[in-house]
Amino acid sequence: MSADYKNWMPKEMIYGTLAATAVVGVVTAIVGLDSIIGKVLLIVTILCAFTVLWMYLMYKAFSYNGSRQLSRQIIEGVSSYVKIPDGGVCLDVGCGSGALAIACAKKNPNAAILGIDRWGKEYSSFSKELCEKNALAEGVSNIVFEQGNACKLGFEDESFDAVTSNYVYHNIPSKDRHELLLETFRTLKKGGTFVIHDIMSKSKYGNMDEFVKQLKDMGYEEVKLIDTTSGMFMNKTEATWMGLSGSKILIGKK
Repeated sequence: MSADYKNWMPKEMIYGTLAATAVVGVVTAIVGLDSIIGKVLLIVTILCAFTVLWMYLMYKAFSYNGSRQLSRQIIEGVSSYVKIPDGGVCLDVGCGSGALAIACAKKNPNAAILGIDRWGKEYSSFSKELCEKNALAEGVSNIVFEQGNACKLGFEDESFDAVTSNYVYHNIPSKDRHELLLETFRTLKKGGTFVIHDIMSKSKYGNMDEFVKQLKDMGYEEVKLIDTTSGMFMNKTEATWMGLSGSKILIGKK
């Protein structure tokens, strides 16, 4: 039995886009290129075809069993920053298929990990059951998975010794992702640490340098941003075509 962490680019999404491309292509052929509608449909077909190609290349890059294995590299890299004291508890927000939570559990065998996710329809292949199967396959027992909402965590203040997350918050519709992070940090104990990896571009997160300063002003310590697109996980070119420009790890101590 081996773990199945799925793929960050779901097959269902690729197949759906491919099917839509085929339908538009057929309609284009029926309408012909003599009309404006036909020409517009041709452009749409070409754009859809390029989207399918991009999604396929993303799937290949993210595959845990492929040659690039970007997902595995990121999970191992992010989890290496997560240090939990013996007997401590770590919260992984948006655990998906359980990859980061399980990696943290393996690296911190004397601590407990709680992975939460809403497991929505956008990633229907991810589920609590999948996480539990993956933990079993990896021989990890110091871990639990629960349904949860990153926007309003169902935990008391200062519940955890560490919090972590990987590529989650940018997917949550929000006008202020700094507030989402503060909601997560609310659950940290004094002295607890955070390791958050996400696409922290200005368009998605606003000014992160100002947020780092805000955290320091609030008393947080050792707060810094680590760029993961300059050779750490990927290079600038990869980050650009993959849509991951601005990826950074935010780390610090409460």
